[in-house]
Amino acid sequence: MRLLSCVVLLLTCPCVHAADTARAKLDAFAKGISAISADFEQQVHDPNGGGKDSRGTLALKAPRQFRWQVTKPHEQLIVADGEKVWIYDPDLEQVTVRAQGSEEAHSPLTVLTDLSQLDRDFTATEHGERDGLSWLRLKSKDKEPQFEHADLGFDASGLARMAFKDTLGNETEIRFARWQRNPKLATDAFKFTPPKGVDVVGDPTPAAEVHPVKD
Repeated sequence: MRLLSCVVLLLTCPCVHAADTARAKLDAFAKGISAISADFEQQVHDPNGGGKDSRGTLALKAPRQFRWQVTKPHEQLIVADGEKVWIYDPDLEQVTVRAQGSEEAHSPLTVLTDLSQLDRDFTATEHGERDGLSWLRLKSKDKEPQFEHADLGFDASGLARMAFKDTLGNETEIRFARWQRNPKLATDAFKFTPPKGVDVVGDPTPAAEVHPVKD
């Protein structure tokens, strides 16, 4: 009887069902967003049973800018400015810099500021209801994906959690709070200059501009 009731509900109210899907909630949450910020709490579990917790803030801006700032238990800052990725560890007094490549371009979070990327770079499937959230599973179409899958969990307010498993078997869960759509971000939010006296690993030189040769 319960199954029959569900079937009748689906047949008689398709519009309500469609609006309740995780994909529909993602579309509604990300519509009109060019920048977004939030607080996060992250838990990472490795295959050997070890774990690490952290918390901080994040900000994204279309098309390729990203800021991930860990405040506890140890400070760390990751900034993607569109050309370079900077990783700053104050305790180590070290900055690591590298070219921004496909690893960042295929991050599940970047779909929040570029919905067109979802169908272009990922296969998305509904993954049911769990813990009061509607889940959408993303699998990268990249030939060498950085993760096996990423699950996005939505509540009535938007993206509440993200869980993913990388190719090394590490499992990560991130809980989000205080989302701000199109916030007024600082002009230097996605810029990074290494502090004086720190070791810089990698090449911080900006990419050279290429100009066509004129006859």
